[in-house]
Amino acid sequence: MRVAKLNILPWAKLNGCHDDVLLYPRPTSRSDNIRPFIRSPNYILHYQSINKMLKSTFAPIFSAFPAKHRTRQPSSTAVFRVFAHTPESVQQNASANSHTSILPPYLFHPTSAYVHLPFCRKRCHYCDFPIVALGSSSTQIDDDPRIVNYMQLLSREINATRPGTTTNPPLETVFFGGGTPSLVPPSLVSSILETLRLKFGLCLDAEISMEMDPGTFDAKKMKELMDLGVNRVSLGVQAFQEELLKACGRAHGLKEVYEAIETVKSCGVENWSMDLISSLPHQTPEMWEESLRLTIEQQPQHVSVYDLQVEQGTKFGVLYTPGEFPLPSETQSADFYKMASRTLSDAGYNHYEISSYCKSGFECKHNFTYWKNEPFYAFGLGSASYVGGLRFTRPKKMREYMGYVENLENGSVGCNENIHIDGKDMAMDVVMLSLRTARGLDLRSFAEAYGDSLVHSLCESYRPYVESGHVVCLNEQRRALAADEFNSVLFKEDKDQAKMAYIWLSDPDGFLLSNEMISLAFRVISP
Repeated sequence: MRVAKLNILPWAKLNGCHDDVLLYPRPTSRSDNIRPFIRSPNYILHYQSINKMLKSTFAPIFSAFPAKHRTRQPSSTAVFRVFAHTPESVQQNASANSHTSILPPYLFHPTSAYVHLPFCRKRCHYCDFPIVALGSSSTQIDDDPRIVNYMQLLSREINATRPGTTTNPPLETVFFGGGTPSLVPPSLVSSILETLRLKFGLCLDAEISMEMDPGTFDAKKMKELMDLGVNRVSLGVQAFQEELLKACGRAHGLKEVYEAIETVKSCGVENWSMDLISSLPHQTPEMWEESLRLTIEQQPQHVSVYDLQVEQGTKFGVLYTPGEFPLPSETQSADFYKMASRTLSDAGYNHYEISSYCKSGFECKHNFTYWKNEPFYAFGLGSASYVGGLRFTRPKKMREYMGYVENLENGSVGCNENIHIDGKDMAMDVVMLSLRTARGLDLRSFAEAYGDSLVHSLCESYRPYVESGHVVCLNEQRRALAADEFNSVLFKEDKDQAKMAYIWLSDPDGFLLSNEMISLAFRVISP
């Protein structure tokens, strides 16, 4: 992923939402990995916190998520083939009067794939993603052996990956994240798409997204990518001020930004997104207002807004301390978030996810796989997949990734034990991801999977925030319940439990407290 995407947060990008993909706050603090994990010599198989996985796309901003580690010792063989079972806790807690049987999302067949293309001209000052810096002066990109060799390795990983069954549905979305995928020659992108098509199948109308940076493509390359099926572009603009772009270490300037926008438009890309970063060093409210205004003038169908996360090991991590000048305070960051929400909403963009805005019908389908907690494949350096209820992160060092692919091919990546998925972990993932969206948490589905008592406890913990307006409870018709009506149903003065169908966070104030809301849910689900 191109940017340590923030959310006033992230994921990713879950991988792309976001590549590794999420940040809490983001799109992140690396210390909030709350899922138990299993280590093998070079790989990590884990129930990892969604916010870290979604790092590229997706992060709410404030309180840190409480850490909880439960580590299991691996067997001598690397543990990767997972035989997922529906957790007993889920089975036992399922609503007794349920009329339908809901298949847990983790048992769905993956219909999405994230592909990590790690190449950049240089590393930006905020970036801690696994990348390969080619050098700003690189001109022979088409036959650069670093790119060619990696793409061959990527194809090998795809071919060595076992589909869940022989009747898997074809892929409906593919997301090329990075890095800067637009540096890769279209002929090599074509080889990956063909490998995916032959291995898993690819829908004729699949959403195929690619992250692209200004200054890395022209009209010829854009049209070639479109001919291959790329039909959604995520353009990494980040800011409309030359001084901010330089301060971030971006490889492009404002001239390249406008050239890239014109290229995307002139080539007829009908679905394109623009990425912006708030809370940059020395960024003023006037600068942020200008970036939002100029973004709206360019009329992208989608806008992703990320709040800067200062990561250890980055140049920003050495130079700056979060909350201290020249970085904004938490209050100033919140004001940036509120300005984005107000400005983009007034311009006709739907705030459908904590860091994502779109015109009607232009939601990112790939990222919805993450938000709905559905399985997805992932391939490439440092990418995180979710198959069979387990999240698996590939090595972030090239040599270790090469070893992983070799082991995958010769069958030494396997498992000699069954791993049972913890119902509490799954429940927490559902809450975390659902509260990122404007749709919110479906209380009925959640109750069927995890029990009415858990829903009641969760709602009770949110009661003060319903009264303050940060959390909103909706009925089946998505009418907001007044606080007294909510309390009446919660304490059974009103017997019509069906009135409570969804809970969601208000925009923008509720979203700004998303970490606190998730922390409360964590304490309820796993006290």
